[in-house]
Amino acid sequence: MRTSVTLPALLLTTFAAGLTVGAAVGRRDRAPVDPRQAPRVFELRTYTTAPGRLPALQARFRGHTLGLFARHGMTNVGYWVPQDSAHAQNTLVYLLAHPSREAARQSWAAFGQDPEWQRVQAASEADGKIVEHVESVFLDPTDFSPLR
Repeated sequence: MRTSVTLPALLLTTFAAGLTVGAAVGRRDRAPVDPRQAPRVFELRTYTTAPGRLPALQARFRGHTLGLFARHGMTNVGYWVPQDSAHAQNTLVYLLAHPSREAARQSWAAFGQDPEWQRVQAASEADGKIVEHVESVFLDPTDFSPLR
């Protein structure tokens, strides 16, 4: 005897399985953070570039900056460009993590003095300045934040 499965039944089964997996993942995402995890401070940075210079900034980050940040004790968390057309062509937003605000200050000071960074910056700006404005906001994770 051959059993045939209809398309609606197959879709319903697949949907139910997806809900089950999604619920399990959702619970895991909301699991309490281990209180023994070292506290960190996050730094949200927004760079606004000169017109047409976002690709040069992205190339600099892709090829050099992320590695230099890591070398100087900064944790690269994520990098984004806005979807909104008003900012999509000239804005890079990224998130770093530091052990503390003082550690961030020290890391940025060391980064700024790094000879490799100075060479990379000068070479990338040979055709003109890339970044017109930098905004930095330091953030503390809440007690219910999955990312700490």
